[in-house]
Amino acid sequence: MAYLLLKALISGIIVAIVSEISKRYPGAGALVASLPLVSVLGMIWLWRDKPDVQNMAEHSSATFWYVLPSLPMFLFIPALLKQGWPFWLALSAGCILTVALYLLMSWIGPRFGLRL
Repeated sequence: MAYLLLKALISGIIVAIVSEISKRYPGAGALVASLPLVSVLGMIWLWRDKPDVQNMAEHSSATFWYVLPSLPMFLFIPALLKQGWPFWLALSAGCILTVALYLLMSWIGPRFGLRL
């Protein structure tokens, strides 16, 4: 249980740091947010819990393919905001788009031999 709390605490601290940096320096906050910190931490936690090379390789590869459908959200939300959409509606629309693209990737990926 202490290990789970430690993982949650470290992950939460990273999110808080990104938020605080972004308040003063939006570009720097975006840079930190774009770093694959969550993915790297996830791989560290996974390796500590299950040091299996094949499992880690599959996890890392699937992470790459699942990052791709999330990227359009970061162009879609600002486009909606610039058109006057309220923040929460733009964020919701961006999340819905991302979920739809994840589902599409999950459906299409295996047809091209991707193990997701």
